[in-house]
Amino acid sequence: MSTLPELLEEDVQEIESALKDFLAKSEATLALVTAEGGFLIVKQGDSEKYDSTTLGALASNAFSAAQAIGNITGETTFTHIYQQGDKSSLLVSDIDGHNTMVVVFPSSVSVGIVKYYATPTVAAISAQFSKAMQRPTNRGIDLAMLNLPDSSVLFQQKSA
Repeated sequence: MSTLPELLEEDVQEIESALKDFLAKSEATLALVTAEGGFLIVKQGDSEKYDSTTLGALASNAFSAAQAIGNITGETTFTHIYQQGDKSSLLVSDIDGHNTMVVVFPSSVSVGIVKYYATPTVAAISAQFSKAMQRPTNRGIDLAMLNLPDSSVLFQQKSA
């Protein structure tokens, strides 16, 4: 079974709405949703300032590496990784065991505030993925097979 369900426009809109709300409340700069392997699904915020595709891939895979280290040391409940910088910090959160939310925020903003608002956002995204997975087609998407440098183009809204 694929780890990313087949997403419809309504799914992307719900995820984008959750991310916009999260950014407004948390004062974060950028929020990304990445699929297993680091493929970029949705981005919101100041995406012009960063290479979102590379950032999403590296952060998602850093999270996977931290989980693997945890498994080796007997810890299996990693849900976040946090990297603090002088200007900006990074929080990567597990969405559903396969996908992650990557957040960039100013170092002046408390990681506790970001985690506080990230928790319901991650739950909303996970619920949307579950809803999409329950649809009759239930085929899913294997982004690795598509081999796109930036898979977020697949999930952009149609123009009106």
